[in-house]
Amino acid sequence: MTTASTAAAPRPLTGRWWFAPVPLARIAVFRTIAYLFIPVDVFLTTAWVRAHADVPTDWYAPLLIGRLLHLPTPTHTLVLVVQWALVLAAVAAASGRAPRLLGAAVFLLYLEWMVIAMSYGKVDHDRIAFLVALAVLPTIGRARFRDRRPSEAAGWAMAAVLVAVMLTYFLAAWAKIRFGGWDWPTGSTLTRAVLRRGTPLSDWTLDVPWLLTASQWVMIILELAAPLMLFVRSDRARVGLVLFLIGFHLMVYAGVTIIFLPHCIAILSILPWERLTDRFARPAPQSLATSSSAAA
Repeated sequence: MTTASTAAAPRPLTGRWWFAPVPLARIAVFRTIAYLFIPVDVFLTTAWVRAHADVPTDWYAPLLIGRLLHLPTPTHTLVLVVQWALVLAAVAAASGRAPRLLGAAVFLLYLEWMVIAMSYGKVDHDRIAFLVALAVLPTIGRARFRDRRPSEAAGWAMAAVLVAVMLTYFLAAWAKIRFGGWDWPTGSTLTRAVLRRGTPLSDWTLDVPWLLTASQWVMIILELAAPLMLFVRSDRARVGLVLFLIGFHLMVYAGVTIIFLPHCIAILSILPWERLTDRFARPAPQSLATSSSAAA
């Protein structure tokens, strides 16, 4: 009697949020986008990582994770092997076959690619949410574009990515306050960025001194408010949130030619992609048979 009552008890609120079921079709679409982005990232957006193949090994200062896992020093051969193995594994994983095996391989190879990238004095913060996405996707298993079955495993994976996206913004604000203090929003960070990387769309802001300072205050306030995105539930609100975040990053790119593409890909996990697949779905044979029987 006690066992039955315990089993029937509802989950705590936090449990319901973390494991709120998500249609598998959403995973199928986002997984394809994430894996097909990797060749673009390797050959275009972070093509500079390949140059580390020709850098003296003495310059390699591994990140903490590289030291803990005793990852090998990147030699010319190792960098090329990781590069091509990552691209081939990502393309194969995008097909949906062997999602656990190929997905795990993609995550491990991309993690090593990022250790190679960031162990020479430059560490970018726009990779965390995308790395989390690559880590959790293999835990879901098979997912088809027209599979509307709700999955708690998929819900947990997408919740993990959403939290990583949120923390990217919130911790960016915390870092600004930690290292720059409250002088950061009143300083000249954006002014310097426009002077160095400005475009015709942003150069005019240099003639309006208060505008860039106000923009810095808005930026840090929005980043501190990032945890509010965890309360977004409805599909319409999710679409609005994604449009706002992607619009912000496009605006930054238009102004100072900086864009966090891997982070933007992670943001796309918030969208209800199953609605898109529904538009192209055909009636299942079982549904047609049922309709015929009813008509007879």
